[in-house]
Amino acid sequence: MTYRPTVRGRRLARELRKLREEQGLTLQEVADRLDWSRATVSRLETSQTRPRPGDIADILDLYGVPSPGRDALITLARQAGQRGWWTAYQDVFAGSYVALEDEASHIRTWDPQLIHGLLQTEQYSRAVITAGRMLPGPEDIERRIAARKIRQALLDRTNAPRLHVVFDEAVLHRHIGGLDVMRAQLDALAAAANRPKVTIQVLPFTEAAHAGLDGRFTILSYPDPADPDIAYVEGTMGDVYLESAEAIAQHRERFERIEASALSPEDSAHLIVEAARSSP
Repeated sequence: MTYRPTVRGRRLARELRKLREEQGLTLQEVADRLDWSRATVSRLETSQTRPRPGDIADILDLYGVPSPGRDALITLARQAGQRGWWTAYQDVFAGSYVALEDEASHIRTWDPQLIHGLLQTEQYSRAVITAGRMLPGPEDIERRIAARKIRQALLDRTNAPRLHVVFDEAVLHRHIGGLDVMRAQLDALAAAANRPKVTIQVLPFTEAAHAGLDGRFTILSYPDPADPDIAYVEGTMGDVYLESAEAIAQHRERFERIEASALSPEDSAHLIVEAARSSP
């Protein structure tokens, strides 16, 4: 089963790499001393394999890490190895995004074409999945719909993340799924805008050239300062996860510029309601 690294898994990987570098050891030297392959050590440091507490204990012993730091990292390994709800849908979720989104405390996203998956109605989702995924049969579509419903429960938790969505005005006028489906989606979007932790903004047609022209992206932030933001860029040829301070700063600036160009949440809500009412 493919391993999808969680936030804790990524944190553990960073700590392992930091400890090795502090010891002045190469990947090969660590591998030789533990009688492992170099690839095994590398995969642990890059979150490509599920960390086993026993292996983490061995590597911490090699680095001479004392308790309580040693105990904390072994506990982190156990937490990182726990399987979330998404593991039952590994055929649906090809990357790590859902595992990372599930632990976020703040989600900021820009999309010029679609309503965000966390805010989609079932029928809108079905139209999007049917059109874009080119799936072999209806059972595959229904499985993705079921997975999306579980994912959307994130917003109903007591510790739900803040969700800040900005999308292009064209999204309001592209009748995905037909007029009835789109009208119901716009009504649901207007209702979502009233949720205390949800902010929705629309970038109007009056903004010609803008900072979002390079395409959609998402920034995930976390409650623990030890976990840096992650910028996620989805494409047809694969997903990209950016964690460097420079890349994150660039994406934050892009989002702030898009946000500043968009209508206020209040004006956006009025535009959404008007679009729903004016649908023929």
